[in-house]
Amino acid sequence: MRKDSRLSRMLHVLLHMARHDGPMTSEHIARMLQTNPVVVRRTMAGLRDAGYVRSEKGHGGGWAIAADLEKVSLLDIHRAVGGPSLFAIGAEHENPACAVEAAVNEALEDALREAEALLVARLGAVSLAELARSFDARCVAGGWPHPGEGAQASGSIATSEQR
Repeated sequence: MRKDSRLSRMLHVLLHMARHDGPMTSEHIARMLQTNPVVVRRTMAGLRDAGYVRSEKGHGGGWAIAADLEKVSLLDIHRAVGGPSLFAIGAEHENPACAVEAAVNEALEDALREAEALLVARLGAVSLAELARSFDARCVAGGWPHPGEGAQASGSIATSEQR
């Protein structure tokens, strides 16, 4: 089964955008993600509707960060991209007639509910600014050009062209 990568892909895009001088076009983002610009626009629309990015029309337009990275959590972005299911496992039948299957379903549902609550809490505890700082530290440790030159103060990210 294919994993839903919308969250990780949009986090990747947002961190690049946070350090990019000026808006990024859907075409630029699509090349970065190796996807179609239509897919980018559809996904970015959810982030725009939530107030995390804005779209600028016309020559020189594109997508730009519209929120303070300190105030946006990974959970916020997860919800903005549609809140896809966090787990792909579950019961085969919701209301089984078999007592064994009912017992299995109950155990799975309890475990999944606890695991999802923990994951949601962890996603809510990490801000985009924390990711930006982690990326900066990796750039410095790896000898990559420091992406903070001319970047926003809440953490810095290099574009793929800068690396």
